[in-house]
Amino acid sequence: MNILVTGANGQLGNEMQIVSKGSKDKYIFTDVAELDITNLDAIRNMVKAEKVDAIVNCAAYTNVDKAEDEPDFCETLNAKAPENLAIAMKEVGGLLVHVSTDYVFGGDPYNTPCREDQKGTPTGVYGLTKLHGEQNIIATGCNHIIIRTAWLYSEFGKNFVKTMLSLTSTKPQLKVVFDQVGTPTYAFDLAKAIFDIIEGRKFSGNTGIYHYSNEGVCSWFDFTKMIAQMAGNTQCDIQPCHSSEFPSKVVRPSYSVLDKTKIKETFGLSIPYWTDSLTKCLSNLSNG
Repeated sequence: MNILVTGANGQLGNEMQIVSKGSKDKYIFTDVAELDITNLDAIRNMVKAEKVDAIVNCAAYTNVDKAEDEPDFCETLNAKAPENLAIAMKEVGGLLVHVSTDYVFGGDPYNTPCREDQKGTPTGVYGLTKLHGEQNIIATGCNHIIIRTAWLYSEFGKNFVKTMLSLTSTKPQLKVVFDQVGTPTYAFDLAKAIFDIIEGRKFSGNTGIYHYSNEGVCSWFDFTKMIAQMAGNTQCDIQPCHSSEFPSKVVRPSYSVLDKTKIKETFGLSIPYWTDSLTKCLSNLSNG
């Protein structure tokens, strides 16, 4: 198979480059400089030239706060671009693997892990445009696997883990919200899951929406405490606080734990516990 990966310079795209090394399949990595996914003809040309059988879309507009000021651009990148990719795959009978988000939830109060068939209730532009992207892909009728994930971090780019490593090593005290609960996801684990699904060729007949994050549950406060503890940044006094103490344009989901039963049973995946994966990422960061 020839697999096109978009958003190759992002967290997940970088991890896809790592996990796919040694594959018998051919992986073609692109970012905006090589391929404008808002341009359907450009995608068609790439698909034809490279004889693409599948696309893994790791590209997205992910700045949750800034999205409120750029709704049109966010809609173009998060909803129209995935539709373009879906159309291109539909035309050649290929597969689209698209990464979505827990932010499609949040408007209703939840206290049990969110299932794939739950109604989307996004609270901001980012979540709404990602939901539109899912709907657009499904409407094309292409062979698709949509994977919603949450709280993504890695050794690459800007993310919560790297920010907290810096802050807990330099600040005497830190306040972190404890009333937003979810599950961190190590981008390497998600990339490996996508890779295993493609390599295992189990996607035929299993199109649809799936949830993937690491196992377990925590708040951002718990996440920060664990980051600091593992890094030995014990001098920082980390205190829990309410979300209201950090005013934002967006109401973030207070509970967005994802139920991963479906993806585990369908594709036979084993998902690591979040602290185990955090240990691996911090080890990689410290070894540079």
